[in-house]
Amino acid sequence: MQLADRLTPLQANVFADMDRAKAKARAAGLDVTDLSLGSSDLPTPAPVLDTIARSLQDPATHGYLLFHGTGAFRRAAAQWYERKFGVPVDPETEVLPLIGSQEGTAHLPLAVLNPGDFALLLDPGYPSHAGGVHLAGGQIYTMPLLAENNFLPVFEDVPIPVLEQARMMVLSYPHNPTTATASIDFFKQAVAFCDQHNLVLVHDFPYVDLYFEGSPPPSVLQADPQKRVSIEFFTMSKSYNMGGFRVGYAIGNPKLIRALRQVKAVVDFNQYLGILNGAIEALSGSQEAVAQAVETFRQRRDAFVDALNRIGWQVPRPQAAMYVWAKLPDPWAINSMQFAIDLVEQTGVAVAPGSGFGKSGEGYVRFALVHDPSILETAVERIAEFMKSKR
Repeated sequence: MQLADRLTPLQANVFADMDRAKAKARAAGLDVTDLSLGSSDLPTPAPVLDTIARSLQDPATHGYLLFHGTGAFRRAAAQWYERKFGVPVDPETEVLPLIGSQEGTAHLPLAVLNPGDFALLLDPGYPSHAGGVHLAGGQIYTMPLLAENNFLPVFEDVPIPVLEQARMMVLSYPHNPTTATASIDFFKQAVAFCDQHNLVLVHDFPYVDLYFEGSPPPSVLQADPQKRVSIEFFTMSKSYNMGGFRVGYAIGNPKLIRALRQVKAVVDFNQYLGILNGAIEALSGSQEAVAQAVETFRQRRDAFVDALNRIGWQVPRPQAAMYVWAKLPDPWAINSMQFAIDLVEQTGVAVAPGSGFGKSGEGYVRFALVHDPSILETAVERIAEFMKSKR
C-alpha cells in the first residue's frame, strides 16, 4: 500500500514521541508525573457542566448542528471580545466556531496557501502550525525566537525572496513554549509588516487569561481593529478548563472567516449543541473560575521555580501561560530529546523537549504546571537525583 507523500513531514511529533517514552516508563513500574502536556488538571466550572447536563435531556440538541444553528454561541463570543478588548465584532461575518483552536490553525493554510507558498512560523512554535502548512503543500520559513530578543521574531530578518512567495505569518503570544509575552506596539509592527507584504496575520491566542504580572495580553485585533489582515484563534481549553470538550472559535477578517468556513464545510459540522451551550455559559457568566485558575497556576509557578532554583537550576519566572521554559545545563544542552527520554524512563518525570517545538528550541525543556505544588516539588527532587547521578 502506498500512502501520500504529504505524510512524510508529519512523522515526528513531540507529544507522540513522549507518549511512547511515558508508556515504557509505566511498563517498567514507574509512577509517572506528567509535565509534558499542557492539559489542565483543573475542573470545568460547575455552571458550565450544569448547562451541558441540561442540554443532554433536550432531544432538540441531538442532531447535526450547521453554521446557522451556532448563532447564540457566535454572539456570545463577539460580546466577550467586545467587553475584553473594546473591538466591535460582527457575529454573522467575523466569528466561526471551531473544534478547538488547533483545528482552526491547522485548516487555515488550506484556505490561504497555494502549493509552494511560504508561511512564516515561529521557531520554537506549536506543532500544529507547521502541520497545517505541510498538509496545504506550503513551504515553511522559520523565524527564530531567541532569548536576547525576548523570544520575539525580528521581521526585518525575513529574506525578500521569501517574502515575495509568502502568504501568511503565524504569531502566538503569550507564547507556547517560551512563555514570552508581546506588547501592543509589537502587534502594530506585525500588522504593518503584513500589510506591506500582503500577508495574512494569524494569531493563536489560547493563553489570553493566563498572565500573572503586568498588563493583560493584547489581542492582535486591537492593533488591527478594522481586521484588514488579521484573524485570531481562541480556545476554551485553557481559560475555562474545557480541553476535552474541543471548543474554540476564530474572530477576524470576514473574507478569512468565510474561507475557513468553506474548508470546515467539507471536513466537519460542529460540536454537539450542548457543548456550545456550556461555552456560552462560560463566556457570559461569572469569570471567578478564571481568576481562581490564574491564582492556582501562579502558586504552582512560584513553587516550581523556587524548587528548581534550590537545586541550582536557575530559570526565569514566567509572566504568563502555564509552563516553565528552562535552559538545560551542560551536558544535556545539545540533546533535549535524549534528556527528556532518559529522565522519564529513569525517574518517571515526563517533560517536553525543546527540540520538539523547532530547531531554536534545542537546549531547552518545557515543564507544564499541571499538578499541585507538592507534586511539582517532588518531581524536582527526582530531577535533582537524576542530574546528580549523571554528573
